[in-house]
Amino acid sequence: MTSVLVIGAGLAGCAAAIAFAEGGASVSIVEKSPRDSLTGSGITLQGNALRVLRRLGVLQKVLDRGYPFDSLGIRAPDADATLLVEIADARTGGADLPAGMGMERPVLASILRSAAEEAGASIEFEVVPTELSPHPAGVTVGFSDGSTRNFDLVIGADGVRSWTRRTVGVDLDPRPTGLGIWRVLGSRPGGITRTEICYGGPGYLAGYCPTGDTSSYAYIVEDAQDRSAQTPQERLAVMTGLAGKYHGVWKEITAELTDPDAINYTWFETHVLDGPWHRGRIVLIGDAAHSCPPTVAQGGAQALEDAVVLADMVLGSERIDDALLDAYAARRLPRVRAVVEASVQISDWMRERDPAADIPGVMGRVAALVSETP
Repeated sequence: MTSVLVIGAGLAGCAAAIAFAEGGASVSIVEKSPRDSLTGSGITLQGNALRVLRRLGVLQKVLDRGYPFDSLGIRAPDADATLLVEIADARTGGADLPAGMGMERPVLASILRSAAEEAGASIEFEVVPTELSPHPAGVTVGFSDGSTRNFDLVIGADGVRSWTRRTVGVDLDPRPTGLGIWRVLGSRPGGITRTEICYGGPGYLAGYCPTGDTSSYAYIVEDAQDRSAQTPQERLAVMTGLAGKYHGVWKEITAELTDPDAINYTWFETHVLDGPWHRGRIVLIGDAAHSCPPTVAQGGAQALEDAVVLADMVLGSERIDDALLDAYAARRLPRVRAVVEASVQISDWMRERDPAADIPGVMGRVAALVSETP
């Protein structure tokens, strides 16, 4: 029996909790947010992400709540939103899974949290670690509720600005790539049945994706700007102005842009931890170890893969030591780095409006890579 603490109840953390608990470990999750705080707009899950979700036993629930599709549409920024090309998506999870699907991120988070608890993991909300003290037999952890507990393994799954990463002395911060993205989750017009992207127009690109039978996710990418001083109403006005300059289904999307609190704006950021992903028996996964712009829709998938690979390696070994955790990072790093570099390359090409950009070629290489077993 292995006792595991997972810091963070996001996609990576809950996936790790499910995999470890189903393998017989005693798993505790701590999450700084309240139980009912499930935020975010939409997420695109490619086949390799669905492959992990099947491994975790939640695929059918995900399929029931999301919207699968097998092709990608590229449209022109003209008055007719002309369909330029329809591309069959690679089935990176295998022929028996959809090429991809969209779903509401809070819905996916809820499914994974419930599955973690059903597998036997405990989740404590509004509790955070305050101190990590590694020792040869494990890690002693102090918590915000005043308690102190010992664990065989601590997993930092606490996101891009990971407290765990900083606490163990890893000096690494994500860097902006120069682009910002507007996002909104709303109803699904009948014309949205797959991801469709328009390159050009008032933004670098505008896209939308179905996230369920009645919901969809829309986004517009622009130059990164400091919009922190803008009120929600001002942000709504900016996104409405951008969206209104696109055509086709965008007319329906724009008409629904009425709720200031539904608008989200963030910058594209990236980082990859090249060195060890652990300090003693404290190990990083997901965005705590690597992050990338959403240009190849692989951020969530790579986090999910991290979780199950780590669980399989730890549960299949006789001891948790530096050699094991070094082997975990060595197994994941080449794949993750390739995905991050591809995502950043596409982001750079968009920002530079490079006429020689080979976006389909890069996307094809990423698809071939992630089709392989992680």
